[in-house]
Amino acid sequence: MASMQTGLSRRPGLLSGARDDFFLCDIFDALPKDDMASMEHPLFSLSTRPDRRILNYTHNGVEITVVPSVKGLATLFDKDILIYCISQLMAAVNAGREVTRHLRLTAYDLMVATNRETSGDGYQRLREAFERLAGTRITTNLETGGQDVTTGFGLIESWQIVRATKGGRMVQVAVTLSEWLFRAVMSKAVLTLSREYFSLRKPLERRVYELARKHCGRQAEWRIGVDVLAKKSGSASPLRVFRKMLRDMIAKDSLPEYHLQEEAGDLLLVTRRDQVVLPTEGPVLKAATIEKARALMPGWDIYALEADWRDVWHRSGRPSLRSPDAAFLGWLRKRS
Repeated sequence: MASMQTGLSRRPGLLSGARDDFFLCDIFDALPKDDMASMEHPLFSLSTRPDRRILNYTHNGVEITVVPSVKGLATLFDKDILIYCISQLMAAVNAGREVTRHLRLTAYDLMVATNRETSGDGYQRLREAFERLAGTRITTNLETGGQDVTTGFGLIESWQIVRATKGGRMVQVAVTLSEWLFRAVMSKAVLTLSREYFSLRKPLERRVYELARKHCGRQAEWRIGVDVLAKKSGSASPLRVFRKMLRDMIAKDSLPEYHLQEEAGDLLLVTRRDQVVLPTEGPVLKAATIEKARALMPGWDIYALEADWRDVWHRSGRPSLRSPDAAFLGWLRKRS
């Protein structure tokens, strides 16, 4: 399709003002990406009920105030929308496509990619998530893209249902991200998340995973005081209750990529579950192979597919490959 050859939609009239510079979210299976600033600091409510508190957070010189709308604070599940948008933009940037902070996306694709229900109730919850994201206001001195200034913004600047069914269910949505978030994307201040992130159903599990991914990353281990973790998670629970929830998580041991362990001194130890194969490790693919892969899988995030292939190679015992390029292309053909 022509829309897969360019990152821009040229259809006028999607929002008032008849924008003609929309980035079309059309990349299949893009690797989930999250911005490092919101992974590091609590910008989202962990509550699953309307949360109308004003949140104030100060840590190591960073100051954040989060003010809700009448709909309540944006939640960690609402953040799925931002992760989807960031993932699409980064996949396009890596593919050399032109991007903009004005996006057009298909609601169903977003819901499938983020493991959300696609029922009528699911669409209604998605609409409410857009409303909370647009209504929640943040004032902070957090730096993105090398700019350290105090600024106020909404998590998304605006959104609009572009096309709906006769029953009113959204089909296509136009979204404008904040300049603050778009700067983070363009400066590549993002990290890849496990695809299993969207299967985590408890907000605190997601939040602890975010912090583990940000701070432990590819290291073997990372330690943090439980009191500091409670603060950085944004939990509103008393410390004794937070500690109990953390122990339940430790017993469940279901976080992707990381294992949690309680240590003396009221510390949490985070360790890697296994060794992740980085893009610079293992079989080396030629640039021509990547181009052939794009032709085989039009519209897919080739770098996400390459990462999946490397993971399969790693889990199968890192076998010696006579021709990594042929092996990769053969693996793709089985998926097409």
